[in-house]
Amino acid sequence: METPNLNYIKEISGGDLDFEASILEVLKKEFPIDCLIFEENFNKKSYEEASNNVHKIKHKISMLGLNEGLQLASKFENDLKKCEVKLYEKFVEILKKIHVYLG
Repeated sequence: METPNLNYIKEISGGDLDFEASILEVLKKEFPIDCLIFEENFNKKSYEEASNNVHKIKHKISMLGLNEGLQLASKFENDLKKCEVKLYEKFVEILKKIHVYLG
């Protein structure tokens, strides 16, 4: 099972620990807000907006090295545009893993 990691952030930082810390701080600040907005839109059945929220969250999933999670999020993003929600539970599991990791 895939777990979040900082490999990508370390790679792009070129060893700059301040840069790594600032990226992580942004993730810790923005991720919970992004998830909350996604949940609100999803629960209102505003699937087009929820799709846009997933698109924004995808970048954070990618930054945390979750390649399989990124693929699932991309599919879910497209499915939401068609009001298809079957991947919701799997997507939420990815979000939960990230919440725990960023904890």
